Amino acid sequence: MTSDNPLNDRLDDDDYPAYTMGRAAEMLGATPAFLRAIGEARLITPLRSEGGHRRYSRYQLRIAARARELVDKGTPIEAACRIVILEDQLEEAQRINAEYRRAASESAGHAGSDSA
Repeated sequence: MTSDNPLNDRLDDDDYPAYTMGRAAEMLGATPAFLRAIGEARLITPLRSEGGHRRYSRYQLRIAARARELVDKGTPIEAACRIVILEDQLEEAQRINAEYRRAASESAGHAGSDSA
């Protein structure tokens, strides 16, 4: 197989829904019911195969693993899902703020050099 093979591209894609519910549950050390529950809590939305079966990506499994860790520590599943969602939103907000600070700093630096 070469790197031009579309299969290789899909296998390298974190968002490609490569895992069945059974395999995803096995990889997480969880049950299919856990995966259904985090789907109902809207933490992840699995894609569906042509036959209607849930399929999960590596990215979704990483998110599910974070929720699983919280649930294993005694956090109710709905709360665990909300925590993971809020953590992701906070991380994104912090990233955006850092970009704005960088841009403002660069802009202030250029303005200071223009007035000299």
